[in-house]
Amino acid sequence: MLFSEYERCSYAHSPLMEVICQLRFPTILSINAQEPAAFQEAVRRAFPRYAARQEQPAPKVVGLGGPSPKVEAQPAITNYSFVSADGAWKLNLTSGFIALSTLRYRRWESFAYQLDEPLAQFIQLYQPAFFERIGLRYVNAISRRTLGLEELLWDDLIQQPYLGILGEPDVEETDVVKCSVDIETALAGNCRMKIHAGPGMLQSGKGDREVRFILDGDFSTSGNLSTEQVPDRLEELHRYAVRLFRGAITNTLHDAMGPTPL
Repeated sequence: MLFSEYERCSYAHSPLMEVICQLRFPTILSINAQEPAAFQEAVRRAFPRYAARQEQPAPKVVGLGGPSPKVEAQPAITNYSFVSADGAWKLNLTSGFIALSTLRYRRWESFAYQLDEPLAQFIQLYQPAFFERIGLRYVNAISRRTLGLEELLWDDLIQQPYLGILGEPDVEETDVVKCSVDIETALAGNCRMKIHAGPGMLQSGKGDREVRFILDGDFSTSGNLSTEQVPDRLEELHRYAVRLFRGAITNTLHDAMGPTPL
């Protein structure tokens, strides 16, 4: 079953590379108009490093279906970032979203706790009318070398629905140059899931040429979501993420990562 219930656990050798939570809201022009000094002061203890950069959105096509459609450039958006002293946690704020990401994910409760105060401060300072989209993304990169599993094939470690032709017994893994599975589907509870799965290499810039198995899951819900709905909706997305990951790996891989029940 794709979304069977599994006992939650933490892994001694977790493949998680990054976890990102993004909450989108109707545009608040004041965020783009001036630096968010009050917000920085509210989060500065946990996120002391500050930077801002200009981002240019993709052009927008207007007048489609009419006699003279045209492409219009969109105004630049300022992306403010607030980073923890160790560089492992980052907040991003723009006129359309607030996001928290980490390179050092341990467990859901710790991540939710780290999000709680910045989000509360944002809501108090900017009073968004509602949230249009809540997203939770888990990016995994599974290394056979790290786990001492280099003699095994991906179909020994990953369940067949995420392997494409690599799951076929008459396909030699070493012959396949590129193979990935991309899925987008609705889920119960007005949620959606986008999955990218397949072998690939990390762009670390450190000369690491090991092929890892990338399992990138983006879970979201949308609508006119009140601030009071956020915790429950995030919990729901997290449950989907847990079930997806555990359902995508074999018991061999699960055991090799050193699970500890939570």
